[in-house]
Amino acid sequence: MRVGMLTGGGDCPGLNAVIRGAVRKGVAAYGHEFIGFRDGWRGPLENDTIALDVDAVRGILPRGGTILGSSRTNPFAIDNGVERIKDNLAQHGVDALIAIGGEDTLGVATKLADLGVNVVGVPKTIDNDLSGTDFTFGFDTAVNIATEAIDRLHTTAESHHRVLVVEVMGRHAGWIALHSGMAGGANIILIPERPFDIDKVCAQVESRFATQYSPIIVVSEGAVPAEGGDMSLVSGEKDAFGHVRLGGIGDRLASEIERRTGKEARAVVLGHVQRGGTPTAFDRWLATRFGLHAITAVHEGDFGTMMALRGTEIARVPLSEGTDQLKTVRPDLYDEVEVLFG
Repeated sequence: MRVGMLTGGGDCPGLNAVIRGAVRKGVAAYGHEFIGFRDGWRGPLENDTIALDVDAVRGILPRGGTILGSSRTNPFAIDNGVERIKDNLAQHGVDALIAIGGEDTLGVATKLADLGVNVVGVPKTIDNDLSGTDFTFGFDTAVNIATEAIDRLHTTAESHHRVLVVEVMGRHAGWIALHSGMAGGANIILIPERPFDIDKVCAQVESRFATQYSPIIVVSEGAVPAEGGDMSLVSGEKDAFGHVRLGGIGDRLASEIERRTGKEARAVVLGHVQRGGTPTAFDRWLATRFGLHAITAVHEGDFGTMMALRGTEIARVPLSEGTDQLKTVRPDLYDEVEVLFG
């Protein structure tokens, strides 16, 4: 059997571990051949391939990013996109495809599976917002990077008696903010699922200063004020899947806090730093297991499925289950940590 692999959407630590796990087991246990498609769905769309064998995956386990490259290409938004993908897969003798990605990449995989393409999915997003799986790889690394940043910012905040607003990733789900904020001892955590009251935030800032300590606020990029409107800045640009680029809530929030309280406030936007560098041990473990189980699903012909972590076990679920809705922070989880604010 000849198996194609691609990685789509935003890069994150652990992608190479999936590729390595699938290739090494596929070759050693099943005798399969592999071909890599470059830059997500652009690869099979434009017939852009890369050799993928055991030698190609040596030494890539600790590397961040993806040796296959990535993009946000949407073949369903391109004329004859699906037909071109089918033709190119057939030209290379590809019997099955392993698609590694998030909501958009797996959404395309789901549609292709419905159209008869043999696809198996591996969930990937540092936001941890894919339904169907308890955790996605890349999330743990992003949380650890954000937590280390918060740890370091505590000292400068105390030294200068200023408010520090740390903006982390999270368009619609506040998992990174919640986990890193709790682990880093943030005084306020703001997430998209719970619109914030700017007056309450300012009161909590004042309360923190009253204890002779400086506040650290962790905010997801998609957080919004409860009084309506949108304090985040958008570029107006949209990607191939129609997502508007977010950013700027940290700066806007810092400016508003300084204006209302008179306290000096600064914003730190972690941005793509959260995506970069070597994956944590947990993400290497999870990503490798996803790769091992994905190639087994391919070998057994169990197409239209996605790998999922359920407790400590890897399960297979329908691709549609991984993309039909976002996994957001439950109200009770936010209520649990809110007692620490201020």
